[in-house]
Amino acid sequence: MKFLTGLLAAVLLIASMGASHAVVRIADDRGGRIGTYVDRYQDLRQSGDTVIIDGLCASACTIVLGAIPRDRICVTSHATLGFHAAWDFASNGRAVTNAEATQMLYAMYPSQVKRWIMQRGGLTPHMLFLRGKQLQAMYKPCYLDAQASANRPLRRSAQPAEELESARGQLLH
Repeated sequence: MKFLTGLLAAVLLIASMGASHAVVRIADDRGGRIGTYVDRYQDLRQSGDTVIIDGLCASACTIVLGAIPRDRICVTSHATLGFHAAWDFASNGRAVTNAEATQMLYAMYPSQVKRWIMQRGGLTPHMLFLRGKQLQAMYKPCYLDAQASANRPLRRSAQPAEELESARGQLLH
């Protein structure tokens, strides 16, 4: 009987430790349509998962910085963020900067990222890369023993974040 009681106590102790903290890893994301990222990050924000940036996160991918609380983002030594102005296709098929969408994109970034961008001339058609010590000074380091999945499916949130909802559909790329 003592053995059964001890076994039951051990099982309950292990069960009470809870599940491991879920993480999502960004490793090679060149961006895309902003609306897609707004939706993805609304779901991620609601999930409570941590984001590990462990490679390139460029263009619309960088919306993660404004969508996910800073304490739930970490960066590795391989992390690189790429920023540029939002753009649309003109009637002739050429890419043209969308000033309104660029301002909305910029408004989503945290203040320290905004300052870094402005010190380099703001968001333009040319890519700005934030990496290394400058990035690591803004975000906590990742502990690589965490289990991450780059392809983890995201759940649909019941109540999207206000800032992201206002950007949906208004930013094209």
